[in-house]
Amino acid sequence: MDSKLLVDAINLTLFGMGFVFVFLALMVVVTTLMSASVLRLQPNASLEGSGPVIDDGIDEEAEFIIREAIKMHRRN
Repeated sequence: MDSKLLVDAINLTLFGMGFVFVFLALMVVVTTLMSASVLRLQPNASLEGSGPVIDDGIDEEAEFIIREAIKMHRRN
């Protein structure tokens, strides 16, 4: 077997894996920076407490049924 061909294959493999590693690491860093900038610009934007919004035009019975359905769904 030609040793140059094997060396070229190993170089190509390492170059490709290195490129993918650098790309994924860069993507993690950029995503983290974007998340930090959003939290800095909008500190009140949190996912906690963001539940379903029930329209005031719904009667009490329908509201009760909707709330019970949400409770049943969250139990599963």
